[in-house]
Amino acid sequence: MSPNPLSVLEQHGRTFHFASHLLGEEYRMRAAVLYAFCRHVDDLADKSDNTAVARRDLLYVRRDLMVAGQTSTVCRDMAALIQETSMPLTPVLSLIDGAIQDLEPVKIASEAQLIQYAYHVAGTVGLMMCSVLDVTDRKALPYAIDLGIAMQLTNIARDVGEDAELGRIYLPSDWLGNLEPHHIQDPTQTQAQTLKVATRRMLQLADEYYQSGLQGLYFLPRGARWSILVAAHVYREIGTLIAQADYQTWDRRAIVSKPRKLQRASLAIAHHILKNRIHRPEPRHNPAMHRHLQQHYGTHQYKVA
Repeated sequence: MSPNPLSVLEQHGRTFHFASHLLGEEYRMRAAVLYAFCRHVDDLADKSDNTAVARRDLLYVRRDLMVAGQTSTVCRDMAALIQETSMPLTPVLSLIDGAIQDLEPVKIASEAQLIQYAYHVAGTVGLMMCSVLDVTDRKALPYAIDLGIAMQLTNIARDVGEDAELGRIYLPSDWLGNLEPHHIQDPTQTQAQTLKVATRRMLQLADEYYQSGLQGLYFLPRGARWSILVAAHVYREIGTLIAQADYQTWDRRAIVSKPRKLQRASLAIAHHILKNRIHRPEPRHNPAMHRHLQQHYGTHQYKVA
């Protein structure tokens, strides 16, 4: 029997579960169904000891959603969510494709490749959340992508050591040089300094995408705005903890405590209220944020047929 989506959210997505309490019941359950599906896809990629089996299972999920022949509760719930919200299938399939990329040893070569990867595994989740939250204005989509990318870049900065144990290096080779996973797990002093510089650079890049993504709050229904605001700022706080640890994440994991979440959430809400006391004009997205995302769904370059 598959676990309740809200239980999956509470167990595995502490930040998002914390922020979800600011959503109405309908939006909260929809978001939990989406999270449970994304977790299912991640687990298929990360928890299998057999790459061929994991690839097969992910392709089964992809096929099931395309032909409405769901074989698991998670996929049936996701299919129902897609139908209920008129969610485009393209971002859902792109998410699965991103998970399939992770089945092979990962070594990101450049910033462009990094952003493309982050789009597939997280920018797409931002797009799906637009459907979950009944956002219909297409001008919101680039901001949703950017917020998803920002959170994924934060993940990468936090999980440098854990990813190296899986044979994955998401810090671009352009930044790291010829470091291999075993170097990251037990770096020399020089290698450690290189890792710190690259991790700081990753968080600086994440901040650019947070700044863009948060402008998209303008397009959200009021019943959803506070939750997304809090989730973004609490997640961004991971970067603050990493900076306080001198950007050393290969042997530790930054976790935002509940008191710190409450503090960060309160400050974010207060700041947002003060900043928006006067009418703010509709934001204009900077196309340069998507310079590495040619013809991807929801970006400036994507053309609707």
